[in-house]
Amino acid sequence: MVKLIECVPNYSEGRRTDVIEAIVRPFKDVKGCYLLDYRADSDHNRLVVSLVGEPEALEKALIKSAKIAIENINLNNHQGAHPRIGVIDVIPFVPLRNISMEECVEFSRKFADLFHKETGVPVYFYEESALRADRRNLEVIRRGQYEALKKEITKPERHPDIGAPELHPTAGATVIGARKFLIAFNVNLHTKNVSVAKAIAKAIRASSGGFSAVKAIGLELREKGMTQVSMNIVDFEKNAMYRVLELIKAEAKRWGVLVAETEVYGIVPAAALLESTSYYMQIAEFDPNQVIELRLLDLLGRD
Repeated sequence: MVKLIECVPNYSEGRRTDVIEAIVRPFKDVKGCYLLDYRADSDHNRLVVSLVGEPEALEKALIKSAKIAIENINLNNHQGAHPRIGVIDVIPFVPLRNISMEECVEFSRKFADLFHKETGVPVYFYEESALRADRRNLEVIRRGQYEALKKEITKPERHPDIGAPELHPTAGATVIGARKFLIAFNVNLHTKNVSVAKAIAKAIRASSGGFSAVKAIGLELREKGMTQVSMNIVDFEKNAMYRVLELIKAEAKRWGVLVAETEVYGIVPAAALLESTSYYMQIAEFDPNQVIELRLLDLLGRD
């Protein structure tokens, strides 16, 4: 019985193609690890990779990739729109097949020990792997980003879970944990006024009284001449993508701003897209089993 875990490591590099290709190479070469998708954004200056693999294969490939990233990226010279505290900023593990959340938590902690031993980078645990209740949320750990953490890591409340209370000199720190499936969903706006994007993000995110399973920030996209509401939908069954988008549209109208486009970063469950598709197409009583590819996969999986 093969155990499969999804992993979505985020790296603080979105501009140098040669470095990006070197970082993802281990995920193509290690047997038992499958590279599903990788996307780099120059405004965010961030690389998001989507993998699936057996625990041992993921462990091997991630360590190799991390070492390459650390060799090629210096966070002291890094600038980008996306918040970060490390060269390998976050490594989430999602139980996918024949593995429980509890087993995934155990694996994440075992991996974190090896990661620190091999790289010297301190580790913080988050989500289901958190050792402290106040560290379940990534944004709490990442408060003030790398620049603030450099000064505050010596404070007891900001000590890492693994490693001495000091950052790696060029790679910072890494956040590791097990969590549910997450959708990285961005909405780009036809305005250069970043205060509009920030106001909308505040209106929709859980921490400000918005949707219960949505995290959001407003960012400037200089190269596109737009702004962005950048989101993580941490439970799409509670908050559908179409519902989030419709509220963003309504809030944007207050400033006379239109939505330019939306982005899905990385892999997304078919159910999340189909729910929004059926809403916008007004398909009555739509059943995912009406999608032939999904129906065939379901039948094949029974053998």
